[in-house]
Amino acid sequence: MSTENATPLWQPDPERIAQAQITRFQAWTAEHHGAPADGGYPALHRWSVDEPEAFWKAVTEWFGVRFTSPYARVLGKRSMPGAEWFPGATLNYAEHALRAAETRADEPALLHVDETHEPRPVSWSELRRQVASLAAELRTLGVRPGDRVSGYLPNVPQAVVALLATAAVGGVWTSCAPDFGARSVLDRFQQVEPVVLFTVDGYRYGGKEHDRRDVVAELRRELPTLRAVVHIPLLGSDAPEGALEWSALTAGDVEPVFEAVPFDHPLWVLYSSGTTGLPKAIVQSQGGILVEHLKQLGLHCDLGPEDRFFWYTSTGWMMWNFLVSGLLTGTTIVLYDGSPGYPDTGAQWRVAERTGATLYGTSAAYVMACRKAGVHPGRDFDLSAVRCVATTGSPLPPDGFRWLHDEVREDLWIASVSGGTDVCSCFAGAVPTLPVHIGELQAACLGTDLQSWDASGQPVIDEVGELVVTNPMPSMPIHFWNDPDGSRYHDSYFDMFPGVWRHGDWITITSRGSVIIHGRSDSTLNRQGVRMGSADIYEAVERLPEIKESLVIGIEQPDGGYWMPLFVHLAPGAVLDEALLDRIKRTIREQLSPRHVPDEVIEVPGVPHTLTGKRIEVPVKRLLQGTPLEKAVNPGSIDNLELLRFYEDLARKRA
Repeated sequence: MSTENATPLWQPDPERIAQAQITRFQAWTAEHHGAPADGGYPALHRWSVDEPEAFWKAVTEWFGVRFTSPYARVLGKRSMPGAEWFPGATLNYAEHALRAAETRADEPALLHVDETHEPRPVSWSELRRQVASLAAELRTLGVRPGDRVSGYLPNVPQAVVALLATAAVGGVWTSCAPDFGARSVLDRFQQVEPVVLFTVDGYRYGGKEHDRRDVVAELRRELPTLRAVVHIPLLGSDAPEGALEWSALTAGDVEPVFEAVPFDHPLWVLYSSGTTGLPKAIVQSQGGILVEHLKQLGLHCDLGPEDRFFWYTSTGWMMWNFLVSGLLTGTTIVLYDGSPGYPDTGAQWRVAERTGATLYGTSAAYVMACRKAGVHPGRDFDLSAVRCVATTGSPLPPDGFRWLHDEVREDLWIASVSGGTDVCSCFAGAVPTLPVHIGELQAACLGTDLQSWDASGQPVIDEVGELVVTNPMPSMPIHFWNDPDGSRYHDSYFDMFPGVWRHGDWITITSRGSVIIHGRSDSTLNRQGVRMGSADIYEAVERLPEIKESLVIGIEQPDGGYWMPLFVHLAPGAVLDEALLDRIKRTIREQLSPRHVPDEVIEVPGVPHTLTGKRIEVPVKRLLQGTPLEKAVNPGSIDNLELLRFYEDLARKRA
C-alpha cells in the first residue's frame, strides 16, 4: 500500500458512527446472539462469517422479517453450490416491500423523474393499491406461482408495480430496458417462456421520442407462450389489437393478497451480459434476495424511512432490482427515466438536488465524465441532503475519489462498491462506520467471506489474487434457467476452486481490510508472469484530456510471445501524433511500471460496451485471436456492433 493512502480521505464523525444502524445492530446482536460487543466492524464481520446461522437469524429478527410459516433451521445444506437457506420457511418479498404503507400511507414511496427533471410522487398507499389491483388481475389471467412475467419497460413506476404484483402472486419477474433491440430481448425472454408481457409503446431519451411498437410486435410474434400483453402508453399511442390496457388492470381497490412461497421460491431472473453466447439466465429467490437486500440496504447503505435513494440505472441492469429493494427499508426510491447526460453532463446531480436524494448511486464512468467535462456539483447544485455518493459498474479510479471529495463536499461518504448480477448484491463496499481511503472499497460486506486467492488456492493479503467467496450467500443463484444438471452454474463459478465461488475479478485485500478491484481476471494482462489489471491502465491513460476512452488487451502469441495493444478513442479534435504517443507511454511508465506500457497504441473509432455500459475485453481479445465475429460475441449484447468490425479487420490484417 502506498504511504499516500495511510491517511483516510474521509472519516465518519463519532455522532454519525453512533447513529448508524450497523452500530445499533452490533450492540443488539452482542446482547441477543453472542456477537462481539467490541472491535467495531472488523469484529462484527469476522463473527458474521464464522457464525452464519447466528448472523442471518439476527438479520431476520432485526428487520422483523415476517415468516408465514417458520423455518426449521437457518442453514440446512451448507455446501456450494446448493446451500439450503431457512428450509421450511414461507414468506413474500412484495409484502415486505409494501410494509411502510401501513404506517406512512400518504408519504411518497416513489419519486418518478423524467428529462424535465420534475419529480412526481407516488404515495405508499397508491403503490399498495395498484399492486393489489394488478396482482388480482394477474391471478384472473391465470398467472400461478412459478409462472414468468416479463417487462419491456423503462425505469418508470409501472415497472415497480408490475414487479411487486408478480412477486405478490408468486410469479417470477424478468425485465429488459426498451433500448434493447428485439434480438437481445428474445435471447433473454425466450429462455424463460413468459406468460405475460408488460410493454411500452416507446420511450424518451436524450430529448427524443423512440417508437418501439415494431419491436413489441416482433416480441409478441416470437414469444408463443404469452397469454396476455399489457400496453403502457408512455408516448400516448393506442393499445395494439389484443393487448390489455394498463389503466384498466390497476384501477381496482382491493386488499393485496400475498402468496406465501417457500424461502427458495424464485423471485426474478437476471441475465449475464451475454457477450459470448446466450446470456446466462440467473434465478434468485424471494427469501434470499429479501434478507440479503435488507442487510445490504439497511446496514451497509444505512437506509431507512427518512431517506431518499436514487441510483441511475435501467430495468436491464441488476441495480434496478437493487434500487426497488430500497422499499424494504421504508425508503423513498427515485426512478429516473432518461439520459444520464441530458440536457447537459450535470443532469444526474440536478436529479439528486430536486429529489432531495440522501444516497445517490451512479457509475464510475459518469463520475469521470463529469470530472473531464468540468462539472462543479457542489457549487452549482444544492446537494446538502446527499450523505453518500456510491459508484459501481467498474472500479472508481483514485482521481474519481478526489474529484467527488473536492467538487461535491469534503464531508462526503464515498462508497465504491463491487458485486455482481450473479448475486444481485455487493461483495465489498459501503460501511458507514469506517474510513474511506482513496481508490479502495471500505471492506468486505457482512456475511460474505471474501478472500483473495493465489493460483494455488491460498489466501493472500496486500497481493493481487482471485476474488473468491468461501461461504454461501443467501442471494447466490438457486439455479440457472434451463440448466437441469447444474453444470453451467457449476462451471461459471466453482470450476477453478471446488466448493468455492470464484467471481472472475482480480482483487487485493489490504492489511487494513479494505479492498482494491483491478478488473476482470478472465481478460487479465499477464506479462512475464506478472498479472496486471486493465483498470489500472484505464485510470492512468484516461486522465489525459485527449483520451475519451481506452481498451487494453493482452494476447498470448503462437510463438510464445505476448502482444499487448492499447486502443484509444480520442476526444474531438485530438490527434494521435508522436507527442501524444510519447505522453501516453510516459504516463503509464511513470504511474504504473514499464511492464504496463503497451506494445502498440492504436486509434479506434470507439470502444464497444455491453448494453449495461461495461467495456468488453474478452470478445475483443477473441476477435484479435482470429475467432469469427459471430462466434466471438453475441451481437445482441453489444451497444454498437459496427465498432467490433474494426477489431475483426485488424485481426485479419495482422494474420
